[in-house]
Amino acid sequence: MPATHLADLDMDGRTKAVAELGHPGFRAKQISRHYFVHYTTDPADMTDLPAAGRAELVGAMLPTLLTPVRHLSADRGATVKSVWRLHDGALVESVLMRYARRATVCISSQAGCGMNCPFCATGQEGFTRNLSTAEMVAQVVEASRMLRDGMVDAAADGDPETDSDDGVGAFDAPEGEDLDEAGAAGPTRVSNVVFMGMGEALVNYKRAVAAIRRMVDPAPHGLGMSARGITMSSVGLVPGIDRLAAEGIPVTLALSLHAPDDELRDELVPINNRYAVDEALDSARRYFEVTGRRVSIEYALIRDINDQAWRADLLGEKLAARGSGWVHVNPIPLNPTPGSKWTASRPGVMQQFVERLRAHGVPTTVRDTRGSDIDGACGQLAAATA
Repeated sequence: MPATHLADLDMDGRTKAVAELGHPGFRAKQISRHYFVHYTTDPADMTDLPAAGRAELVGAMLPTLLTPVRHLSADRGATVKSVWRLHDGALVESVLMRYARRATVCISSQAGCGMNCPFCATGQEGFTRNLSTAEMVAQVVEASRMLRDGMVDAAADGDPETDSDDGVGAFDAPEGEDLDEAGAAGPTRVSNVVFMGMGEALVNYKRAVAAIRRMVDPAPHGLGMSARGITMSSVGLVPGIDRLAAEGIPVTLALSLHAPDDELRDELVPINNRYAVDEALDSARRYFEVTGRRVSIEYALIRDINDQAWRADLLGEKLAARGSGWVHVNPIPLNPTPGSKWTASRPGVMQQFVERLRAHGVPTTVRDTRGSDIDGACGQLAAATA
């Protein structure tokens, strides 16, 4: 893990850390304001701190976590995919998507992933390590800094009412509130965060939840975001989903299902051998009951693998049997990775899949994709960079 960063600590912890460095405790709030409000890490910009010892204090509280390696733009500059090098050389990705009224960043929670889903670029890389709380938060801060500095153009298209992907398709913004009404110029800060980059965040549970708390804590304790603008994706770790429901933070849950039957899902999502389809769906339903937040079902449509009409019917039956109003399905056209046998479903097959789900009364929206021309699948650009 990297050196302890201000974002790893709550305000009491920061105050104690600053005092241990020989400075008055109130300096912790000043540095927190620079980081969480102004997205500043340069001591030269922190003129409210005494010049003597400023650089050393800031260096200790804000150690460098992410070093930019590559930034690739798509969608006329409205989407930027970034590769970051961590302190130990590991590479992770984040994706910033700017719309007319909001900006979403898709962040990584792990370097690599141990879930071993065969169609996922990150899963093919294997697992390196968990990210720290601050490494996750830093991806959001860096994205807000990019918006502030004009590195991302405003999108000409509207905001789709769909949820973001889990790394198997191109990029999209999640369902949630438009928190920034910046008009045609576009937002200048991140309003939505999706834990759908590299890794399974519920495996890195304690740090991921701490990162969420830093995001929703009011400034200068944190970024002051709405929990309703944050989406947590999972391949179906049932204990983690139940635990997240009990946290009292109403984030949106996105369940990466990809198959409605155990026989196929055992192959596509190996964790299904431990937590079967019905168990995962039951936990998602419980999440809705506890939080009141509608669950998103992510379903990567893979040609001739999971896109049959009977599978759409089976999924629709299983979701409808658990009630109405609690779920929304996002079919995702798979973004194939080089050398992979997996590819996207044909448009006509995809449309039939959607129509079958809707016939069962299940709200369904095909993703408005972003970034398909810049190594869209999560982990793909990091692998190419490595």
